[in-house]
Amino acid sequence: MDITRFAVLVVFIGLIGAPAMADTKYLSGGPDITAAVAGTNEFSPGQETTLRVSIENRGLIDIKFVQSGIVERDDLPNTARLVRATLVPGDVPVTIKSDPQLAGDILGGKSVVVPFVVKFDPDAPAGDYTLPLAIHYTYLRSAEQHGQDAISYYYKDVEETISLPIRIKPEAFLSVESLLTEHLNAGNEGYLSLRIRNTGYVDAGSAIVRIARNGASPVIPTDSSIYIGDFPVGATVDARFKVSVSREAGNQSYPLDLFLVYEDGSGDQVNSRVLTIGVPVEGKIGFSIARDPEPLRPGARQVIEVEYRNMGPAPAYNAQARISAVDPFTSNDDTAFLGDLDPGEAALARFIVTVDASATPKDYGLDSEIRYRDALGNSQISDSMKVKVTVLESSDIFPFIGILVLIVAAAGAGYYFFRVRKRE
Repeated sequence: MDITRFAVLVVFIGLIGAPAMADTKYLSGGPDITAAVAGTNEFSPGQETTLRVSIENRGLIDIKFVQSGIVERDDLPNTARLVRATLVPGDVPVTIKSDPQLAGDILGGKSVVVPFVVKFDPDAPAGDYTLPLAIHYTYLRSAEQHGQDAISYYYKDVEETISLPIRIKPEAFLSVESLLTEHLNAGNEGYLSLRIRNTGYVDAGSAIVRIARNGASPVIPTDSSIYIGDFPVGATVDARFKVSVSREAGNQSYPLDLFLVYEDGSGDQVNSRVLTIGVPVEGKIGFSIARDPEPLRPGARQVIEVEYRNMGPAPAYNAQARISAVDPFTSNDDTAFLGDLDPGEAALARFIVTVDASATPKDYGLDSEIRYRDALGNSQISDSMKVKVTVLESSDIFPFIGILVLIVAAAGAGYYFFRVRKRE
């Protein structure tokens, strides 16, 4: 018979022969707490996740004595009561976003799952780590019976730390060494040139560099992926993408997502962590009316001259101005060629318009727009502008001049016929 069984037998015999007023009902050690990560314990750098930790109480009751006169206990010595779990970073490159978690009471042979929100550092080195889990609980150390109807409980607080093994996977990371833009104006297409470095911990095979729109950003990829092949750790590569910019964009930087699709050492296809970069965008090409035409008079067909100026940050190529003639104006020549306009440059457009004789003298606003091509040859149309045309009152001198012209013409014709007949 081994020593443990002999000791239990001695205690049992002692219980039979001793008074019932000061005896214990159970023979047991305290709680036996263990913990482990529930599910996968492998994580990626930069990953934010809910780490589920399973806390188990393996403490069991060895012997239960049933004897008349012993008061039934309300608690068991192998129950971990008021369990509180605290996850701490230790030497792991991780941020713990959850406060200590209360797990309540854990009976012997039972377990509970406690969640912790964690985020691993974006540049966390690959490797195996241990994450400390601090456990605090209370358990019934002993109980002493007094008489036939009273019992005293004696509890003990326990602090212990359990190491949770985790692994950070080796991955490829991207960093941008340089960024250049070409012709990136609001409403236009242009190019984005990047020099990219693999700053991760694994060589990327069959790598593809991708860009993607970030939410509602006005920078939208036209060409979204470039194949670069094998991309070792520390290597750099140049990538050039065509992107478009919506007309609502202003003169500032906007976000664009960049990531790598590659094969790891196991041949599995992996997406790297998304890197958000800022892409500088210039404002859209716009025009203004630099000079309005001279005033017009009703009933006349006249040439008006309108001066347009390029107020944008980029050239406008093959620009053509168009004016919309509405009542009381008519025109058979409502388009004028302006040519190439650099930023700040102005050009003069000439239009032939006729003003109705019944036109009311006042200022009129005629809609005008400019069609042009951007640096990539895409056809663009400017915002509409108002050309102010002033119509003056009809002058009485114009009928008199007309009559005078007719009289002079008639006199000239009469003189001509008179001279011809005299010669004959």
